[in-house]
Amino acid sequence: MKNFFKKRAASLKEFGSAVKNGDIWVKLSLLIMGMGYFGRKQILKGILMILLEVGVIVSFVSVFLPYMSKLSTLGTVQREMIFDPLTMSETVNDYDNSLLILLYGIIGILIIIAFIALYIGNIKTVYRLQEMKKNGEHINSFKEDLMSFKNDKFHITLLTIPAIGVIIINVIPILFMICIAFTNYDETHQPPAYLFTWVGIKNFVRLFTNSQTLTFGYTFVRVLAWTLIWAILATATTFIGGILLAQFINHEHTMAKGLWRTLFVITIGIPQFVTLLLVGKMFGDYGIVNTICENVGILDFFKHIGLLKQSAGYIPFLSQPGWAHVTIILVNIWVGVPYQMLVATGILMNIPSDQIESAKIDGATKFQTFWKITMPYVLFITGPSLIQSVIQNINNFNVIYLLTHTYKTTNMALANSNANEVDLLITWLFRLTNEYSNFKMASVIGIITFLISAALSLLTFSRMIGGDKEEVYR
Repeated sequence: MKNFFKKRAASLKEFGSAVKNGDIWVKLSLLIMGMGYFGRKQILKGILMILLEVGVIVSFVSVFLPYMSKLSTLGTVQREMIFDPLTMSETVNDYDNSLLILLYGIIGILIIIAFIALYIGNIKTVYRLQEMKKNGEHINSFKEDLMSFKNDKFHITLLTIPAIGVIIINVIPILFMICIAFTNYDETHQPPAYLFTWVGIKNFVRLFTNSQTLTFGYTFVRVLAWTLIWAILATATTFIGGILLAQFINHEHTMAKGLWRTLFVITIGIPQFVTLLLVGKMFGDYGIVNTICENVGILDFFKHIGLLKQSAGYIPFLSQPGWAHVTIILVNIWVGVPYQMLVATGILMNIPSDQIESAKIDGATKFQTFWKITMPYVLFITGPSLIQSVIQNINNFNVIYLLTHTYKTTNMALANSNANEVDLLITWLFRLTNEYSNFKMASVIGIITFLISAALSLLTFSRMIGGDKEEVYR
């Protein structure tokens, strides 16, 4: 961060020097961006810069400025139907749309930032052209500049379109979501029929508040706890299960290794949502698993040991807390272990053989070799992947939602906040937006989820893959 501000300060200092020491053409470029190129006989570049400047100014004034002028209030004119006695019909008034005001306002601000950066860069460029001409250096023609984007500046050519795509697809929606968290955008403030406005940090306060009618604080703690427990257990069980399965299949005494690998890999080939929907039906209250459990006496056994009430007619695999949590973890093991098995197989085949042989010579048992050599090596290699898995499981929408989309909570505090016992932060966010149109609170939860994911990523990356462990496995 310190280097970033140093670079920006150096850039502004260079800009000030260019304005101060530049000739008439540089100073004219402060008003008309292409004039500096005209003075160096680069007519085409000068024309392009003028067209770009005019295009940005015209589009900004005609399209974005009207919306940006209302950004402080997000609109004041409500949509109304007005009866026109001349035409004897109802017409819609010239109303404000808070959603468009916010969206176009964000885009307008980004355009201003980009134009300022371009403006400063243009002044520095024409000043460098002045210095090059003074020193008798060669100044590239327009054709030579174009050719440079195929040669020494080819990286810029390749990165331009992806960078624009990232801004449009990622940056703007993220900024929009962050702004929504500071508004009252919900089902009672839905554009274009209704306006929404800024409310400051009220939504963040609400997320940590409890009262008789407001239970977001209670719900947030419950959902966050289950999200973290789920992320850790889901990652650990599939990771350890994948390593053990790979070890068993690759063991020297295992027969038909290819067959076993094929059987487990088939689960990867089947689309996950198909598997999860099918398993959800199988483990339903009146699904085939419950039927089998009743027929073989497992239902009666659970009643006998006190896990179920005597009046229970089924095992609530996916309909009661506790049962649902365990079932979700077990199903995720079935879905995730085969993939981890393939990853572990590739890693196990590349463990330095000299370390394994040295351990055998020293008299280490197979368990000691596995624990002291195999596991540290696998953990080192898969460290970044494990971090990604934890973050992915924090945001694992598919497994939770597809298995429990019919789950009904009896906890009124959770129900009051539109959540249930098996929700993750991401599925709670989805319910708030898709089912209850509570966009303001969903945006707050989205921000909190991002902060948690970012903090875990920074912490674990620095702890797991820092240091000089590379030397150990060379």
